[in-house]
Amino acid sequence: QVQLVESGGGLVQAGGSLRLSCAASGRTFSGYVMGWFRQAPGKVREFAAATTWTTGIKYYADSVKGRFTVSRDNAKNTMYLQMNSLKPEDTAVYYCATRKGWAAVRDPTEYDYWGQGTQVTVSS
Repeated sequence: QVQLVESGGGLVQAGGSLRLSCAASGRTFSGYVMGWFRQAPGKVREFAAATTWTTGIKYYADSVKGRFTVSRDNAKNTMYLQMNSLKPEDTAVYYCATRKGWAAVRDPTEYDYWGQGTQVTVSS
């Protein structure tokens, strides 16, 4: 069965950086898309970034474009989210998720497997 485990969250000051990791296991992910979503208290889960596992095509939400970079290491079955110039509004629980295919990559309801999440807190 597919397992996704996030790590790398923490507390950082505004303007700082963090790198999140998502270790994936349980199958080969050829033809899959891997996504990062986030959910702040009292808000709906929103898309942050995604990458196709095989071709490395990347997608970003407008709110993170130019500050966040998604990448993957196929040999390690791991996806990363490098987050720079962090803002207090980036504070949220960050989740990685995966699904087969790459239509509607920004829609969380299209994803089949989710990690447990990692907290990111940005202080002002």
